[in-house]
Amino acid sequence: MIYAYIRVSTDKQTVENQRFEIQNFANDRRLVIDKWVSETVSGTKAAKDRKLGPLLKRMKKGDTLILSEISRLGRNLMGIMSMLHLCMTKETFVLTVKEKYELGNNINSQVLAFAFGLSAQIERDLISQRTKEGLARRKASGQQLGRKKGDKNTHYKLTGKENVIRTMLNYGYSKAAICRKLKCNFKTLDDHLLRMNVLCTG
Repeated sequence: MIYAYIRVSTDKQTVENQRFEIQNFANDRRLVIDKWVSETVSGTKAAKDRKLGPLLKRMKKGDTLILSEISRLGRNLMGIMSMLHLCMTKETFVLTVKEKYELGNNINSQVLAFAFGLSAQIERDLISQRTKEGLARRKASGQQLGRKKGDKNTHYKLTGKENVIRTMLNYGYSKAAICRKLKCNFKTLDDHLLRMNVLCTG
């Protein structure tokens, strides 16, 4: 299957220019486009929130995707590289009219796949490093790490259920019965009882 994808950002733009370019490109290469997919949406939107997402998911090994230019995939470099990486993983081809990219089973695609993998790993390492540095700074300045104990604004699963718990305890209900009523486990109930400073046997 050969797919052609067209995207414009606003209603004021027209899809006809891209359609004309892609059709001429296909004619020159004697390619027959089986399905056209067009939409009016910002390139900053995630692929899954556009028609592009289902299209890429539907494509199979040997299928081809034709674009007027690579930026039709999106406006974010990592996002574009991620989509191209997906195409190459599925062994599909991506052709662009303006840049004349031919991505598939060739050296250019292998270089791109390596670049994407390297970029993704570097980004993960940087995030991890920033997180560790931030925690180290907080610890060095004497700030408490993690959730503050006794924070009145902290929300727990049983927050707001104190009256129900006290009433059931007063009526002699067991912990098991309270857990069934509140749909929680024993540990959750016990932890909340400690916070309530309630001592009971069940």
